[in-house]
Amino acid sequence: MLKRTLYDEEHDIFRRTVRAWAEREVFPHSEAWREAGCVSRDLWKTAGAQGFLCMYAAEAHGGMEVEDFRYDMVLCEELGPREPGFFIGLHNRIVGPYLQNAASDAQRARFMPGAVSGDRVMAIAMTEPGTGSDLAGIKTRAVEMDDHWILNGSKTYISNGFLCDLVLVAARTNPEARHEIGLFWVETDTPGFARGRNLKKVGLESQDTAELFFDDVKVPKENVLGDPRGGFRTMMMNLAEERLIGAVGFAARAERAFDLTMDYIMERRAFGQPVGTFQNSRFKMASMRTELDAAWALTDHCAREHMKGELTAEMAAEAKLYTSEVEGRVVDECLQLHGGAGYMDEYEISRLYRDARISRIYAGTSEIMREIIGRGLGLDDRRRN
Repeated sequence: MLKRTLYDEEHDIFRRTVRAWAEREVFPHSEAWREAGCVSRDLWKTAGAQGFLCMYAAEAHGGMEVEDFRYDMVLCEELGPREPGFFIGLHNRIVGPYLQNAASDAQRARFMPGAVSGDRVMAIAMTEPGTGSDLAGIKTRAVEMDDHWILNGSKTYISNGFLCDLVLVAARTNPEARHEIGLFWVETDTPGFARGRNLKKVGLESQDTAELFFDDVKVPKENVLGDPRGGFRTMMMNLAEERLIGAVGFAARAERAFDLTMDYIMERRAFGQPVGTFQNSRFKMASMRTELDAAWALTDHCAREHMKGELTAEMAAEAKLYTSEVEGRVVDECLQLHGGAGYMDEYEISRLYRDARISRIYAGTSEIMREIIGRGLGLDDRRRN
């Protein structure tokens, strides 16, 4: 088993704190949250009270000014496998960096304190009913007026969409230019904003995933994030971190499946001996252990590159592609080793199996990741002529 050297003693102390809190405040409620289709708002507030939200925020905004990405990795490793509906990584490391690094001082002063405390849950709205990975193809439109913008359109598959209070919305600001997109902070009590269904999914039952609608939503100009025509570039800059935090979660869920299966095959007996002692079981577990160690090595390497400010889009795509594919293979093999029990909902492996399927789709499909990596190799199909 790979000995990970990414973490220091203070991260190990933090991990023990997170684990104790989760055993007390999170995991006992998971079944109820799956039935409800979302985690409770109180969970966000208790996480904020622990200092787990937007740790990089300024002290003036309630934060701790801790920029170390590894603390958020710990949160995702400890919370994600057993309560995947609590999308703390989305709040902290997908939406939060837009507020921390690209927003105006006034926007940070207004929105960050609630994001830190858990009183303001954040989401980002990119995907539309007819547009998935091709962000340049969005149709939601923002029209500039004297002192505001008028937003019209719809978004779908929005994580944290049912509980969120603040949504960063991508909208086209020039219908004639494919890449002229603006990013707008929309508060969910704004007239014209509406939520659709809390969407039912194959897995991640406790993750609130919603449709969002914008009907002549009036967005003040002070809520525009940066250049209203430069949002596409801003989104591209943040995608590497999004894919890296995803990779952490994918590897952690696969690790959880492996651990559960190791326990199961040593307890379950067939033909008078533990299932784990059969050659097939040994070979399957050995192969999975090798893939998991490779996944962690790649993820930790990318984390180091990210902390140096040197993580490339191609390397982040490799991490996202590989860890999500490993997760899929591992949970499938682990369910098989559980036999009939693996198909029963009362066994955690069945939920990990369902939860894993989305990993190869969101934050960019495996096919898009291969396209990014291939273009990075100079294999761009636009060079055929």
